[in-house]
Amino acid sequence: MAEGVQSELVQAAQVIRKAVVRQAPNGIRYAAFGDNNLEASDLERMVQAVPITISGAISRKTYYFVPLALSEARGSEATMVASAYTPELGDQAICHRNVTHDGTDGVFISTRLLGDRFALAFEFFINVGHAFVDAVGVPQAFDQLVWGQALADVRGETSQDAWESRGLALGGKAEKIDGKPVIDEKAKIAFLESAFSDAVAIYQLSLSVDFDYSELREREYPLLAPLALADRLRLVARLFPPNPTYEFSIRYRRRA
Repeated sequence: MAEGVQSELVQAAQVIRKAVVRQAPNGIRYAAFGDNNLEASDLERMVQAVPITISGAISRKTYYFVPLALSEARGSEATMVASAYTPELGDQAICHRNVTHDGTDGVFISTRLLGDRFALAFEFFINVGHAFVDAVGVPQAFDQLVWGQALADVRGETSQDAWESRGLALGGKAEKIDGKPVIDEKAKIAFLESAFSDAVAIYQLSLSVDFDYSELREREYPLLAPLALADRLRLVARLFPPNPTYEFSIRYRRRA
């Protein structure tokens, strides 16, 4: 369907009722709806990149890949889905919406807001990462590694949330009680959860597409030092090995 044509709006609940839900070999449940610009094989390959040791913990989630997900109106709780892209609806849409209906815990991802395979995959894996952290928490080994990096003042972070919560957690670092730095424990937990969900997302992204780490750069915060990220990703890969036919690797670019 060409851009600029009239797009039908339907309630997300209706999509949940009528869309054909598939289950990837790793157990992830997903469905495609409307003119979403996705090849079925590419979508399946992306979904199957989620390691089975991760997918098992989020089996209650169903991911709906739709052209656009948006609210019916400002302040409305009803999520609407556009069956095709139009510029006007694109201005009202957001990257994803969470919808629970009739026992289904759905995540609606707006494929037409995400300009390429990299952006779409990252949005999907970010949602998977957050769901996984909500389900299992942060492994102790990751906790120790990342908190050690923070105390060592390693440069940068992997997201705005991780950067801000890390700063809050260490805000009292200069203050000491009995020779020990004052740590904001609530902010520390938020930091570790954000850092872990980010690492899980970036790890899965690396299994799905080849990308340069600089593509994750944001203006609002400095990106985590590459060697520190590599240590996080190697640990995540050991904890959650890739599925068959997927490969995890880190390649460093030599300076000229």
